[in-house]
This record gives sequence, structure tokens and C-alpha cells, in this order.
Amino acid sequence: MRWKVLICAVFLAGCEVTTTGGDAPQPRPTGQQQQSVKAPSGTQLSRFRQVVARVEPVAERECRARGGNVNCDFNVVLDDRPGRPPNAFQTLDRNGRPILAFTASLIADVRNEDELAFIFAHEASHHIRRHIPRQQQSAAAGAILLGGLATLAGAGTGAVDAATNVGASVGARSYSKEFELEADALGTIIAKKSGYNPLRGAEYFTRIPDPGNRFLGSHPPNAQRIDTVRRVNSQL
Repeated sequence: MRWKVLICAVFLAGCEVTTTGGDAPQPRPTGQQQQSVKAPSGTQLSRFRQVVARVEPVAERECRARGGNVNCDFNVVLDDRPGRPPNAFQTLDRNGRPILAFTASLIADVRNEDELAFIFAHEASHHIRRHIPRQQQSAAAGAILLGGLATLAGAGTGAVDAATNVGASVGARSYSKEFELEADALGTIIAKKSGYNPLRGAEYFTRIPDPGNRFLGSHPPNAQRIDTVRRVNSQL
């Protein structure tokens, strides 16, 4: 296991951010909103380290067991910049090594180890299920499709470029909800194998805003995600 706490400059310089679905870093809150962001206590940071120590080896074994030419050496980082809202996401560095990033306020926001373990397992599952390259393929296909249609219609260069960008955006979001549910399902398995209760962990969904079932939204409804965890857990 590799454990790193990175300050702002190192965190941003250490990777090229390619995010999965809607799990992108959120903008820093300002003013009154910033005052409500909590900082983790020493006990909560210690709890985070303990969860990482238990879940990361299981996630790496699950990654290797699925084969393929994929880097399974997770690099866990903590974004400890003040004022960052609760967030976690998976990305890749320039060498293809998977990064699992967590803001300090998320560590303070979770209520127990089960929630933290499930979130960790969910983010690791994005990499194991190869969601970033699959999303890139969908974006490329969408760009080619709409860009090609615009070209065939005799559109000018600017219109073709605009159609290509729209196609890439639509393509990237086409399977984002499916990816989230896949990560919830595999995350349930990883959390369970790590000795945690994924049902208790999924209760975190009851405290975050529900995205609903928006067309081309990045995340499925929270109720659907909880149902996925319950279904997979019942089969274990």
C-alpha cells in the first residue's frame, strides 16, 4: 500500500485529470458556503488510513484477478486543501497508474467506516471496470458520428467542430449512469470481502442530493443505486 498526503501544488502536478462520469473534482466553495465545509479530526484521518489498509489490497487483488493489461497499483491521495467540498474520484496519472483521490472534507463527512469503505471500493471499481477508456471510446464514437453527419450535410468548419464537440460530450455521458451502477455493484463485493457492511455503507446515498433520472445525467437516482447494493449483497 502507498499512502500519500499531498498539498495543493503536488496534488495538481502529480496527475493529468481524466475523470469518470460525474466524479470530477468540484469547484472550491466561497463565502458562506466555504464556512460549512468541515475538516477531519485526527481520529477521522486515522480511520481513513485503517480503511485504506484493509480495502486497497482487496481492490488490487480483484483488479489482478480480472486480467488484462491494466495497472492495479492504486495510488491513494488525500486532497487536504482547505475549503474543498466532500468529493472522491478516480483518475489516471500520465503513466496510466490509477489514482483514488479523496478530499479531507469527505473524510469528515462520512459517519462510519462502512460508508468510507464503500466509497473507496466504488472508486476503485471504476478503474477495475475500465470506465475511463470505455468513456473515451464512447466520446470518440460520438464525435465521429456527429462530426461526420455535419460534414456530409455540407456544414462549414466551425459547425463541424461544434458538432464534433457535442458528439463527444453526448458520447461520454451515454453510459455514465451504467458505469456508476457497475461501480456500485463491484464496490459492494470489494467492501464485503474487506470485512465491511456495504448496506450500511450505501446509506451515504441517503444524505447526498438525489440527481433524479435526468436524460444524459452523470449519475442514476440514489434509490436505484441503493437497490443495486442490496441486490448484489443478497447474492454474496
